[in-house]
Amino acid sequence: MRPRLVDWTLFALATFAAGSGFGAWVLLDAQAVPVIVVHAVAGLALLIPLAWKFRRVQPRVARAGAWDWKTPLSILTAMAAVGSVFSGVFWTHAQAPVGYPNGMHLHIVFGIALMMLLGCHVVLRFRRPMRRDLPGRRDALRWLGMLGLGALVLPAQRAINDALKLPGAHRRFTGSRGAGDDTGPAMPVTNWMFDRPAPVDMAMWRLLVRGAVERPLTLRLSDLLQDHQAATLRATLDCTGGWHSTQDWRGARVGDLLDRASLRPEARFVSFVSVTGYRWSLPLAEARRALLATHYEDAPLEHWHGAPLRLVAPGRRGFVWVKWVREVVVLTEPDPGQWIAIFTSGFNEVSDG
Repeated sequence: MRPRLVDWTLFALATFAAGSGFGAWVLLDAQAVPVIVVHAVAGLALLIPLAWKFRRVQPRVARAGAWDWKTPLSILTAMAAVGSVFSGVFWTHAQAPVGYPNGMHLHIVFGIALMMLLGCHVVLRFRRPMRRDLPGRRDALRWLGMLGLGALVLPAQRAINDALKLPGAHRRFTGSRGAGDDTGPAMPVTNWMFDRPAPVDMAMWRLLVRGAVERPLTLRLSDLLQDHQAATLRATLDCTGGWHSTQDWRGARVGDLLDRASLRPEARFVSFVSVTGYRWSLPLAEARRALLATHYEDAPLEHWHGAPLRLVAPGRRGFVWVKWVREVVVLTEPDPGQWIAIFTSGFNEVSDG
């Protein structure tokens, strides 16, 4: 391919891989499956134009005298691109390193670094495509070959995992490793960014149900633990920290609480607010099926798992499962402010719920 076309192909594949990787986080599991597949295909396909780019610039990079002040940025961008692809492949097979940061964290960090560096690279070395750079029939075949290679490597990865009995053979489709089902309190702990609240004072804590409702509620924990309100839901917590665990969760159905509060006709979404200021919302129909858990595997929730109350949202990634819930707010429209709140949470902690 012509140099400019290689550069724009790299930019397009990297941007698509980053966008699809992020998009898979916010979708329901059933919706995320095809997005994760195309994310992997785009990431693997990135290796081909990257190799073409390296071959073209290698003579210049090898001679220090040919460098300009932008060359280090180009090298860092290339390192981030290689790191994002190979950290993803390594995690897919080895599920390592485990802990914090783990292989999935590294993949995400490399991906974010790549997009930041790529943005700087495009601004500093921007070259508008010219007529002679427009793709021809051969270029279209090369593109198909790139994507085809990525699509072929994907099942090959699974076959290698299965044949060699690698740790990646047992990963979930999201890439997350198993962290023990039906373990209750032994389940791993992952806290979001700056969220480190002190244990909630159970005597002072109250759950508020408010917003687009006819009868706002203020409930003690004992109100949620009444036998006629107890419900059990088996669900998989797939944490964005790279692990998953399936538990039997027990608590109050959100739908039951909403019925008690009597929704107004204009209700459309339900927001779950933490004592840390973290919040996330679900469409009304989905929220009704969710659970506000007080127990897992017959044991009361522990503090770092979200006691006294955490959201259980089946099919959603772990960052949606809000911990330390203090408010259920019924909304009439989407809440774009939640995207800001999840990055400022921990600074706006509310004492005692």
